[in-house]
Amino acid sequence: MSPVLHLAASNATTEHRPLIISLFAAFVIGTLFITVWAGRQTKDAADFYAGGRQFTGFQNGLAISGDYMSAASFLGIAGAIALYGYDGFLYSIGFLVAWLVALLLVAEPLRNSGRYTMGDVLAYRMRQRPVRTAAGASTIVVSIFYLLAQMAGAGILVSLLLGITSDGGKIAIVALVGLLMIVYVTIGGMKGTTWVQMVKAVLLIAGTLLITFLVLWKFNFNISDLLGEAAAKSEAAQKGNADAFLEPGLKYGVDGMTKLDFISLGIALVLGTAGLPHILIRFYTVPTAQAARKSVNWAIGIIGAFYLMTIALGFGAAAIVGPAEIKASNPAGNTAAPLLALHVGGVDSTWGAILLAVISAVAFATILAVVAGLTLASSSSFAHDIYANVIRRGQATEKEEVRAARWATVFIGIVSIALGALARDLNVAGLVALAFAVAASANLPTILYSLFWKRFTTQGALWSIYGGLASSVFLVLFSPVVSGSPSSMFPGVDFSWFPLSNPGLISIPLGFLLGWLGSILTKEKPDEGKYAELEVKSLTGIGAH
Repeated sequence: MSPVLHLAASNATTEHRPLIISLFAAFVIGTLFITVWAGRQTKDAADFYAGGRQFTGFQNGLAISGDYMSAASFLGIAGAIALYGYDGFLYSIGFLVAWLVALLLVAEPLRNSGRYTMGDVLAYRMRQRPVRTAAGASTIVVSIFYLLAQMAGAGILVSLLLGITSDGGKIAIVALVGLLMIVYVTIGGMKGTTWVQMVKAVLLIAGTLLITFLVLWKFNFNISDLLGEAAAKSEAAQKGNADAFLEPGLKYGVDGMTKLDFISLGIALVLGTAGLPHILIRFYTVPTAQAARKSVNWAIGIIGAFYLMTIALGFGAAAIVGPAEIKASNPAGNTAAPLLALHVGGVDSTWGAILLAVISAVAFATILAVVAGLTLASSSSFAHDIYANVIRRGQATEKEEVRAARWATVFIGIVSIALGALARDLNVAGLVALAFAVAASANLPTILYSLFWKRFTTQGALWSIYGGLASSVFLVLFSPVVSGSPSSMFPGVDFSWFPLSNPGLISIPLGFLLGWLGSILTKEKPDEGKYAELEVKSLTGIGAH
């Protein structure tokens, strides 16, 4: 952090440290109260996995928004826009457009076809044990990738507020978030998680509205002046080309490889949402497919309004805070939104410190709500798909199944804490984009083929899931995200040979191709009768749980 900003932020946070800690504590205590209340109403597996299917379309849409608007949305996108202008806003466009795929192709058929997890849909017309194992493995890997971003965001955010600069302190913060996440899921299940997500969505929209209003007020509600000031203060302006900040190509148009990276990112964002496990399980919390569609419609409206406001957050941070101070605070730009709150309120003022505390508490709420949803998705898949139907061969009682989900939550929490500590300095929007790529490579092809292609077979499902999963994770491991650049997870070494930061351009088509190849090359005959049943069930809801 630059000396001036460090002093200002330090003074603001030190003077008002009791307020900051009180806001954080209030949210944590409030959400723990909700969790315990919901936990007392969790009687069986349907309650733990799907909240008893009692939520309305609006409630579920609000919860989906809370689940989807993650640390990447609030912290990462604001930082990306502040540093890269137009190219940073492409994240917002991709995240929003992706919901059309979820709405048109996945929401209703999935609600009608499954019970608790993606594995239920696959197992309906295929051999249960292998496809459930594959679905469970994919769900856990995608969830852990997504969890990395939330953990990284938590470490960055709280260390900024509390003045923690040591790596040990940041790792302790990540561990605290992981512990809270375990408590939320093991006690509250889906009911507790859903209510936390609804509260968080309201807080996030309200906080974003407030900062948007203050930013626009500072520029007399003239968006042209805002964009002009942002461009004038950008790094592009310092190089003599301010207009580049407001035009495509500042980050993704440098050369042919960065253009390919953008195409890869775009494909991953647009196709990934419909394969994200923590989004898919939300469709099971409503009573009917019609309610599932309504919830997606509500989610699109709420999320769309939020992403429009990221224009004010990102360009406002560029114009008011400036890229030098943002990068000095966090090289990946993740602190742009909290620092903007401090500046619009007044760096040396009480109002500025209060705004910083409020917005940071909202961002922390965002992280806690999303990690709870992710952990619930992965632990549910392990317990329902792998433990109950593969290990116990369908003989586990509901009580045993829920107990297995709770133990899985503890294990996944520990893994996420360890990996989150390593990823604490990466841009959280970029990390989430990787999760989208893995979801679109492994889950989406299998879901679409299962629902809409009668020749799809068990072998095709296994090839698609494992092939898409392995190729995307393998390419990420040897990409600049992990090594070979100052912003990598391991900046001191270089074993990157894959030039793209996002593997979607290669791994997503490969996932679809392998699903098709596996199906046409097997001697196994697809069960056309089962497909006909699934088709009727997915389209009409007859026989849905």
